[in-house]
Amino acid sequence: MGHTAAARPEEIRHSFADVNGVRIHYASAGAATDAAPGASRLIIFLHGFPEFWYAWREQLVEFGRDYFAVAPDMRGYNLSSKPAEIERYEIGQLVGDVRALVEHLQPSHAGAKSCVLVGHDWGGVVAWAAAIACPDVVEKLVIINSPHPGIFQRELAKNPAQQQASQYMLVFRSPEAEAMLSANNFALFQEGILGEGLRRGYFTEADRRAYVEAWLQPGALTGGLNYYRAAKIGPPTGVGDEASRMKLNFPSLDVKAPTLVIWGEKDPYLLTGNLNGLDRYVRNLRVERIPDGTHWVVHEKPALVNSLIRGFLES
Repeated sequence: MGHTAAARPEEIRHSFADVNGVRIHYASAGAATDAAPGASRLIIFLHGFPEFWYAWREQLVEFGRDYFAVAPDMRGYNLSSKPAEIERYEIGQLVGDVRALVEHLQPSHAGAKSCVLVGHDWGGVVAWAAAIACPDVVEKLVIINSPHPGIFQRELAKNPAQQQASQYMLVFRSPEAEAMLSANNFALFQEGILGEGLRRGYFTEADRRAYVEAWLQPGALTGGLNYYRAAKIGPPTGVGDEASRMKLNFPSLDVKAPTLVIWGEKDPYLLTGNLNGLDRYVRNLRVERIPDGTHWVVHEKPALVNSLIRGFLES
């Protein structure tokens, strides 16, 4: 699907789910009830920082043709609940949201016991963790520019280039982050996430307004930053300091679900070293590298991303 086939508003529905102690807003497309018995036709898309459900609008329309396609606002974002306590953004809570959302969507969805889970950036971190912790819930896994927790821990500890690329995480964990990022109507976000797309035409002025409106939701910026604060994730901060370790408390970091990893190789934040050794954790792995894609490859090349996902799901 190219940029010309942008989602028409009537094709995307909006709903809320009260799950896992929070209220999750989600957008959806496609029918929830026409699955063949025993087949999962539920596909859930998890956005990263600092996006919201809208990041997946082209995917909702594309996969809504033959799946029940759902893109939530993750907790802390846009129209979903924004708990005040940092510990309520720990990875176990976020995985719990995914499991509970799948369970919430199942009653109206014929026979589904699991979903296809797609995640980018922080949504990918949560998707990796959900596939590790809840293998019964994740039938197939699609990851876009998001590191496996075991690999990322290694890269933060051992790879100076990734340590340098991850310095922003320390800034995001700082008390000054909100003031810096929201200054001048979120100027840093507007340029960093939308600027190139606005210049090249794959983001519109309407897209820009939608993002700014989501960022302006009370508490949303802090909610997104609290993912970094709760995980205490980041590179070493000084002499003798170890890289931060995300507390996962899983007996193993192995992924059982068939997994597609799509990686824009020009990502300045998450380097391609995160692909090295991935097959040690993922037994059924397909990696698709996009040499000229960046961290925002979903927006830069939606037709390619959609075709790679579809090819994987049909294989």
